[in-house]
Amino acid sequence: MTHLWVRAEQRPNEERVGLTPLGAARLIAAGMKVSVEESAQRKIAIDGYAKAGCEIVAENAWPGAPADAIIFGLKELPDDDTPLSHRHIMFGHAFKGQHAGRRLLGRFAEGGGTLYDLEYLLDEDGRRVAAFGYWAGYSGAAVSLKAWAAQEAGGICHPVSTYADKQALVEELRAELAATARPLPHALVIGALGRVGTGAADLCAELGMDVTRWDMAETASGGPFPEILQHDIFLNCIFARPGTPVFVGPDALTAPRRLSVIGDIACDPDSDYNPVPIYTEATSWQAPVVRVADTPPLDVMAIDNLPSLLPVESSEDYAAQLLPSLLTLDRLETGVWGRAKATFDAHMKGI
Repeated sequence: MTHLWVRAEQRPNEERVGLTPLGAARLIAAGMKVSVEESAQRKIAIDGYAKAGCEIVAENAWPGAPADAIIFGLKELPDDDTPLSHRHIMFGHAFKGQHAGRRLLGRFAEGGGTLYDLEYLLDEDGRRVAAFGYWAGYSGAAVSLKAWAAQEAGGICHPVSTYADKQALVEELRAELAATARPLPHALVIGALGRVGTGAADLCAELGMDVTRWDMAETASGGPFPEILQHDIFLNCIFARPGTPVFVGPDALTAPRRLSVIGDIACDPDSDYNPVPIYTEATSWQAPVVRVADTPPLDVMAIDNLPSLLPVESSEDYAAQLLPSLLTLDRLETGVWGRAKATFDAHMKGI
């Protein structure tokens, strides 16, 4: 019997989950066993999983799970030296030159486990079967606008926290923008045709802002891109990969510019291919921006778990996209899982 073990997220402010009670009931009806850890921060209550027929287990008990259990989480595990012996489904952030990723792969090598990276669950056409991208874009644009409003008030962006739903977020944001008594900012979204860029542009449009939408055609020249500096806000929605151009480099810090906020929603500062190489670490919910220039101010927002700002909506959306693939977990050597395993195997060479 295929055994899926849904672990509690151990990262602060991470209230999302990749499987809802409705989805768990579908898996159980298909003949799988589903264990769900209790969680002090998961937004979807544990009672629903119990009613669906899941086994309820203690928070963070996954290291002692049966050897054949498949451990399913979203964000990264604690960055320690513990060998990993299970099969894990999660966002590993280990295949694009990230320095912390090499340590993670080393733990799998030592323990003999396997990583099925959620970012690399691809259909036959190479498209991701499930993504949080839309809500990352939506939330990232919102925090970037909060940063702009705080700047206009002479300050810096305050800590952020989760919202009950997107309407609560939008209403708060409207009030903050209105309090500046300034015209709404003009934003440039790069990657506007993708899921992340669509979410970012939708949030801006919902607020009545002017939005310049760029995608591959507008960035094919490879840069430089002086137009970015003529917008108030730049929202990067393109993930770092070999060949990604630099959109805002160190020279922008001293160049004449209107730009005052960068929302690096793709957020890959640890990658060798970072297209916004003017900061070195992700920002946090407690400190949403880092100020990289003072005159005039330029703030970078680079929170790397943005969809959790709207944990219920983003979880329900993502879980619905992923469920068809979870229903094929009994066929790990083929299809989406087989392709993910091949990617893992390729990156394990030389570890």
